[in-house]
Amino acid sequence: MWFFDALASGFTHPTDPGRLQWFRILFGTILTARFALTFGQGGWDRLTVGSLSLHLAEQRFGPRRARLLASVYRPALIVRTIAVLALAAGLVPRLSLLVVLAGAAMELLYLKSPNAVRYTLLTGSCLLLAGDLGHGLTIEHSLSTANTWAQCLLVLVTTDIYWNSAWQKLRSPQFRSGLYLAQWIHTYNQVKDQLPHRRGQYAVPSLVRRHLGNLTDRDIRTWRLIAATVVTAEFALPPALLIPQTMPYAVAAGIAMHAAFSCLKPRQLITFSGLTTGTYFAFAA
Repeated sequence: MWFFDALASGFTHPTDPGRLQWFRILFGTILTARFALTFGQGGWDRLTVGSLSLHLAEQRFGPRRARLLASVYRPALIVRTIAVLALAAGLVPRLSLLVVLAGAAMELLYLKSPNAVRYTLLTGSCLLLAGDLGHGLTIEHSLSTANTWAQCLLVLVTTDIYWNSAWQKLRSPQFRSGLYLAQWIHTYNQVKDQLPHRRGQYAVPSLVRRHLGNLTDRDIRTWRLIAATVVTAEFALPPALLIPQTMPYAVAAGIAMHAAFSCLKPRQLITFSGLTTGTYFAFAA
């Protein structure tokens, strides 16, 4: 298996640089969508004079630093969007990636739950360590050691994300019992019409809400089975992705799982789901 050969050789085992070049294109495409969405639903008006976000920033950083953040906020949105488009297109990819990561890191200063930002920075840092990011939309497939270290690191990051997530779910009695998912769908069913910015925020199919959103014993049993399937899949996916014979099935299962996750909160999970499935390129030799 190429991954263990790479570890044993001290990362001098040659790999296909095209794997991370594909991930670079996908990374740029996903963040283009994320950065574009930032302009909507009040994102452009964040940190304006008199806004709650500016008030919170002043409490956290002090008036002087908060005003500095507010003054660079809108230009930074524009610059990082241009940079991420250049990254996806393969134009000066390393410099573009640095600007993109700096623009993403800015969100750590004002987002309440910046998990997507941390994951972006983590996977982007792995990509930054690649020796051959490619140029333009051309994918190179000649074997080299330029991306071996970065590719192994990306595999380790994704494996850790999956296994840590599965372990946390396994430790949660409420999740294992199916009650967490059953309550989430039931509550959403009750309050969905009162939620602000409903469009694009949630995409739970009406079939699921109608048949699995009533907190009946049958519903909870079904969600218990789904919860067990998710935990099993998260444990099994990393090794299955590394084995050539099982990789196609693992890719299909992973995409299906993340598509289901994204139905819960499409805008919030577009980055995590997109980047995680994008790292599947790194699992191939």
